[in-house]
Amino acid sequence: MNKWFVPLVLLVAPALLMAGGAPPNSDSLPTEVAKGRQIYEQYCAACHGWQGEGAANWNKPDEKGEMPPPPHDETGHTWRHSDAMLVIEYLRTLWTDDQRRYQQNESQDINQAESPS
Repeated sequence: MNKWFVPLVLLVAPALLMAGGAPPNSDSLPTEVAKGRQIYEQYCAACHGWQGEGAANWNKPDEKGEMPPPPHDETGHTWRHSDAMLVIEYLRTLWTDDQRRYQQNESQDINQAESPS
């Protein structure tokens, strides 16, 4: 089985549920963040860093011509993606308030564009 299948399912499933229109329960948010951190530590931290700091020189291709893993903080670009693309409750805790608002607006724009009129 593809090594990315399980993490992808774990990350995408909540986004699909949220896209269905049910608002997230604010009581469950700390639980979701804790679950997200656990998933992140298991599947992502080895490359993206334990605090989401990314690889050194992440914005320059490596010797193979590939881009190293970017950080998930305010210096990276994760916060520019919609919820439909990423489910990142834990990663949101690494962003500034302005970046969280930007990402929330991006997600709303995507959800409105995909909603039937």
